[in-house]
Amino acid sequence: VPELLQSCFRKMTLPTRKAWASYMTNSPTVIVMIGLPARGKTYMSKKLTRYLNWIGVPTKVFNLGVYRRDAVKAYKSYDFFRHDNEEAMKIRKQCALVALQDVKSYLNEEGGQIAVFDATNTTRERRDLILSFAKENAYKVFFVESVCDDPDVIAANILEVKVSSPDYPERHRERVMDDFLKRIECYEVTYQPLDPDECDKDLSFIKVINVGRRFLVNRVQDYIQSKIVYYLMNIHVHSRSIYLCRHGESDHNMQGRIGGDAELSARGKQFAHALQEFIGEQKLSDLKVWTSQLRRTIQTAEELGVPYEQWKILNEIDAGVCEEMTYEMIQDSYPEEFALRDQDKYHYRYPGGESYQDLVQRLEPVIMELERQGNVLVICHQAVMRCLLAYFLDK
Repeated sequence: VPELLQSCFRKMTLPTRKAWASYMTNSPTVIVMIGLPARGKTYMSKKLTRYLNWIGVPTKVFNLGVYRRDAVKAYKSYDFFRHDNEEAMKIRKQCALVALQDVKSYLNEEGGQIAVFDATNTTRERRDLILSFAKENAYKVFFVESVCDDPDVIAANILEVKVSSPDYPERHRERVMDDFLKRIECYEVTYQPLDPDECDKDLSFIKVINVGRRFLVNRVQDYIQSKIVYYLMNIHVHSRSIYLCRHGESDHNMQGRIGGDAELSARGKQFAHALQEFIGEQKLSDLKVWTSQLRRTIQTAEELGVPYEQWKILNEIDAGVCEEMTYEMIQDSYPEEFALRDQDKYHYRYPGGESYQDLVQRLEPVIMELERQGNVLVICHQAVMRCLLAYFLDK
């Protein structure tokens, strides 16, 4: 990759973030995953947690498998998951109780807003235990059930994720597949799916059916639950490539000025040409290209010779009264503002402009659309790229 191209993909410093969205929830929420093993519950838990943290809602996953592995150091076989293995059943229930106490500590003492309880939770008895715990602590509960009867999807998930699980240190594919399928059978014996018509009609939940082919949503209680539903209805599990690229150097970049709508410099045009060669080498099928509505991103995309979409919400952070000034000029003209920005870069809002916090809210539709898409190249700006990278790097 040419040196100019490498400079654009360089590591960027991400601004420090703090929780700001407590107004979204008037009481803490426990998201309770439900489903047989190898149904993508942990995948959804991690993605959902990343998204909620990114929009400013402090969220943490509590994976029961981690607690079980702490309690039982050496996993032997699927026998541990048999419903008639009384000793194992006691250990598993105790692990759940310990995890719920950690959930309580997180929500009551550590500033958490949402806890994701990542476990199978396949019996009504276990779910009633969690509901009682939530009622005692005045927590809301939202269930996320992943239902999948596609054998190809299940087998792919076992081979992709479970072969590398700490439960199977030997990594023998055939033995792992055989043991894990028997583990699933142990759960199937006692599995009680959510019943939207009778037993569970008063609960708040979403059923995700066959990796998002269909959904069933029941009794969404509040704004944050509606955000959870919307997000889960947009994610998919297919592999793809997402490229985040800053525009080529602009005339304002050369002068050290922020914002504005400058054109590319000579070096910026060189970069655009290098980007075109790099993208061509990747041989990406059905690549979508997105730019902002500012000239420096559009001119960078023009060199690619492919169709592109312009998104106004990808425009650079609005520096308000400081637009087209250098940092030295800002320090001279607005010394107090310059000092305030240094103290809290994430929350600082330029007079008449935006903060990084504002930018995250503006960019949320971009994240939703990126989750829905295949291969995408996003040509954008430094602050915008920082916010998008913070999502993908879970910062």
